Amino acid sequence: MSGPLVAIVGAPNVGKSTLFNRMVGKRHAIVTDQPGVTRDRLYGDVERDSLRFRLVDTGGLTPNTAAPFADEIMQQASTAIREAAVLLFVLDGRAGATAIDHDVALLLRRSDRPIVLVANKIDGDKHEPLIHELHELGLGEPLPLSAEHGRGMDELYERLEALLADAPEPFPDPEGEGPLKVAIVGRPNVGKSSLVNRLVGEKRVMVSDIPGTTRDAIDTLLRIGERRYLLIDTAGIRRPGRIRERVERFSIVRAKANIERCDAAILVLAADEGIAAQDTHIAGYVHDAYKPLVVAVNKWDLIEGREAAAKRWADDVRVRLRFAKQAPMVLISALTGQRAINLLERVDAVHASGAIHVGTSELNRWLERAAALHHQGGKHPFRVYYATQTGVHPPRFAIFCNDPDKAHFSTKRYLENSLREAFGFGASPLLLQFRPRREKRR
Repeated sequence: MSGPLVAIVGAPNVGKSTLFNRMVGKRHAIVTDQPGVTRDRLYGDVERDSLRFRLVDTGGLTPNTAAPFADEIMQQASTAIREAAVLLFVLDGRAGATAIDHDVALLLRRSDRPIVLVANKIDGDKHEPLIHELHELGLGEPLPLSAEHGRGMDELYERLEALLADAPEPFPDPEGEGPLKVAIVGRPNVGKSSLVNRLVGEKRVMVSDIPGTTRDAIDTLLRIGERRYLLIDTAGIRRPGRIRERVERFSIVRAKANIERCDAAILVLAADEGIAAQDTHIAGYVHDAYKPLVVAVNKWDLIEGREAAAKRWADDVRVRLRFAKQAPMVLISALTGQRAINLLERVDAVHASGAIHVGTSELNRWLERAAALHHQGGKHPFRVYYATQTGVHPPRFAIFCNDPDKAHFSTKRYLENSLREAFGFGASPLLLQFRPRREKRR
């Protein structure tokens, strides 16, 4: 879904992410009492009756301070403000207008955008007198609201409906399929956000030498000619033993959820570090979700003796990333842009191979040949009878047999490899489901 853009802005810890989650209708942004958790722009879609728009949550603004990431958060928020048709300026209605709120108000007035002043954390009538002093900000009538409990949301939507009536759509969605959703996954500090910025051509997500800068998944729309992608920059996935913060644990749950919702994944590895055990775990997450994978070996500009190093990497990926041995590997530099765009060509290829559909007669001719070449011994051997394709993305096959429990691992692997080679499935994951030809009697 698309629509005009509405940006949520304000100081840290005033409830912006809680309001974002309330409007999007799911727990999309991380919510905690720790200020500064939201650092990048986080997008979601809102649809309520005839009202539909795109919503963006921004990091807590701290103008004229030395707060951590203050400049980077300001840069991200400024981009959202420029793109937005309407601004929701959120502050803590119980605390009144702070010095930071006054600085933010000055910034927003310069934007020349319609502003809805949201006095959050007003849970009941007894708190409403506290918002009168907010008139001093000069931004119109404050709207008392409780994002946590949903109080005042109807009036907020009424105001937005009036302000968005003639607003343009910054992300028009042409007829046809939506963008290809591509999750960028990997350990912290391997260059995932740098890669997104390189592909998009702007500093869309925050990049820092501090591991773990990206705490939530950041969605970025990218167009290359007629091709459209939704790049999902996920939080770096650490080893469980290194996960301490509650926020970080939730980030990892979100990263896994974004693997589930993507159409394909790019696993980013650091060329100057080699393959770590956690890289194997992350490849396993993608494998378990039956998502096609492309391996990006980043920071290739730092490597000397590249011809020999490229061979070592190809061998290492095939041996150590056993879940990704079919996946294409691209040696890239997000810093210089070397071969970065080639990643999306590989993504297109592995995704397209997941759309292949094989006719039932052709599939069963293959099964007959494969069964003749591969015998599983024993007194009561495993036998296959016929097969049918039941779906795509990933390609799914029901193989009917005498007893699924007798299907040895080597037989399953043989049939999958033979099927992949026979019909050109390439690096697409395949799901083979073995079913009895007739139900067993109880």
